[in-house]
Amino acid sequence: MKSTFPSGLTRVDPDLGAFEVRPVDPDSDVELLHGWLTDPKAAFWMMTSFSREDVARYFHSVHESAHANAYVGEWEGGPRFLAELYAPAHSELAPHHDVRPGDTGMHFLVASTDTPVHGFTRAVITTVMELAFADPATERVVVEPDVRNHAVHALNEAVGFRIETTVHLAESDKDAYLSTCTRERFRAALAARGPLTTTRGVDL
Repeated sequence: MKSTFPSGLTRVDPDLGAFEVRPVDPDSDVELLHGWLTDPKAAFWMMTSFSREDVARYFHSVHESAHANAYVGEWEGGPRFLAELYAPAHSELAPHHDVRPGDTGMHFLVASTDTPVHGFTRAVITTVMELAFADPATERVVVEPDVRNHAVHALNEAVGFRIETTVHLAESDKDAYLSTCTRERFRAALAARGPLTTTRGVDL
């Protein structure tokens, strides 16, 4: 059962319009996801060498898990991003993280494109955060980006995340910034949202 994970979301972004999020279908979405995850720009997901079968196996395991769910996000009628929500207590974060009731882990990936849209990545992470907080039991979102992923650090900061500590995740073989964002900090970040800018090489 996945009763702790939202079944989807529709969100209207003030700058870019409607975003829709639905659960991944591990069979019909495999070609799409394989293309996204094996793109060199998806290197931080550590799946660039995966075969189509590897990707299918991974998303079937997520689909069957009671502790995680994966989603495809759509914009302007087409799939544009991938998101995952998971229970940190049942992940490799557990030994490093003071897990609290109401914690939800999050990953997201924006599909590579030759025609980037100003502000799109911030709209995506905002949509994924809205998805996480759509569950009234979620009080805090937890992320563990690679310390080298400067683009994501800027985006996380823009929606209210704070770095708690640096941890080494042996399973992922990475040093990561364990960061958290409460529901209150997320709402405050949205309320304080200013004009879209480009910061540290990231199109916000």
